Amino acid sequence: MLAPPRSIVLLTLASAWLSSFLLIAQEGAGTSPWNRFRGPNGTGIAEGKYLTKIGPGQGVIWKRGFPEGHSSPIFSAKLMFLTGVEDERIYTYAIDRADGATVWRKESPRPRRTTFHGKNGPAAASAAVDADTVVVFFDEYGMLAYDHAGNERWRMPLGPFFNVYGMGASPILVGDTVVLPCDDGKASYVIGVNKLTGEVRYKVDRPNAVSGHCTPVTYEPEGKSPQFILPGSFLLDSYDVKTGERIWWIRGLPSEMKSVPVLLGDTLWIHGFGSPQNNKGQQIELPEFSDALKELDKDGDKRIKADELTDLRVRRYFQYLDLNQDGNLDAGEWRLCRASFAAVNVAMAVRVGGQGDMTDKSVLWQYFRSIPQLPSPLITNGIYYLLADQGGMLSTLRADTGEFLEKARVGEAGDAYFTSPVCGDDKIYLLSENGLLTVLEAGKELKPIHSAEFGESCFATPALVDDKIWLRTHGHLYCFGEVR
Repeated sequence: MLAPPRSIVLLTLASAWLSSFLLIAQEGAGTSPWNRFRGPNGTGIAEGKYLTKIGPGQGVIWKRGFPEGHSSPIFSAKLMFLTGVEDERIYTYAIDRADGATVWRKESPRPRRTTFHGKNGPAAASAAVDADTVVVFFDEYGMLAYDHAGNERWRMPLGPFFNVYGMGASPILVGDTVVLPCDDGKASYVIGVNKLTGEVRYKVDRPNAVSGHCTPVTYEPEGKSPQFILPGSFLLDSYDVKTGERIWWIRGLPSEMKSVPVLLGDTLWIHGFGSPQNNKGQQIELPEFSDALKELDKDGDKRIKADELTDLRVRRYFQYLDLNQDGNLDAGEWRLCRASFAAVNVAMAVRVGGQGDMTDKSVLWQYFRSIPQLPSPLITNGIYYLLADQGGMLSTLRADTGEFLEKARVGEAGDAYFTSPVCGDDKIYLLSENGLLTVLEAGKELKPIHSAEFGESCFATPALVDDKIWLRTHGHLYCFGEVR
């Protein structure tokens, strides 16, 4: 394997220094660097020393039974926060990090029932935590905020949502603002809320976004207000955290975005997969709506039904295109249909910052093969890791150029991945749906150095913090580390 260029090595070292600085600053404030989905600004990379060999019978500090849920462990200095479903009720839990005991449990209202995709569920979004606040989001209710003792600060009903999969994005905390993306098929928006009072500071429409699951990352341009960067259908958008103003954007994403981008320095990496039909070279060109009506609208109702579609490649995706689920495609849905089938599955690196459309100036490279749908990027040791959703295949690219390096099967051929890779101590941890944990050495050949079977389905991305690995299966919580 080629060694990473010096510029990337320096970037990796700078990122490690920044993570160490944030660790010291955040612990002093009573929280943890793993205080949002996928840890420090969504990178999935942790500082510290982590075991290679962990499993149901290896390196277990504690293990306990725990209610079902897909949210990932999130931390303050002393507590872990999770959501779950118990006896048809949805809860937020605070767990003692030392022994796994439940410190408090708070129920959320559940005024409706969402029809979730089979791999999603009512406790999917991860919490966001800072020195004094915990924020959670449930598709079937909305947002709630607590202090670390479990006292409710505020609650905010949201929805109902029209997402064919059910909602999946998690909130983040930036200063005193909670940011929550709500991308669905009917009226997508991103909302900014005062973390202490629940007062809505802004609610910004995202007219192009549908079926999104992306959790944003933060960007702090020198001398300017912080921004949050949020991928969505066809666009990567950056907004002012304080006002919600859309500052700059990048074109070229597919219609469905689910993975979290990774920002290191002034470079951001992102990938998106819409469907196999969006693989490069498979695009379908569809006519304008007025022309489509002339050709396809057999009953003359000015809309297009599934059985009126003559192209079977388009018809098979009808349920994803019918955003309001009324059995018809109207002009707006047809516009999305045209854009969706013209889009390309892609991984890319972009230079962040600017004003307005920065596509032509800021895209550094693009790559079009073996693009994951759900697992987020992992960038470490100058390498971009792309974990396939199915089959245990992992690809690597040079992070600075997008040059292909290697592809290998690191999991089981019949298995799937709904979690994202995480890394600490130059070890990469991959967790499959069937409960297979695979450990790789970062920067080396794609050959597992350890594996373990948990015997339960796994949908929650593991967390790495304070030299411990925290892992959630369908029915259990684990804490791994040096057993003293």
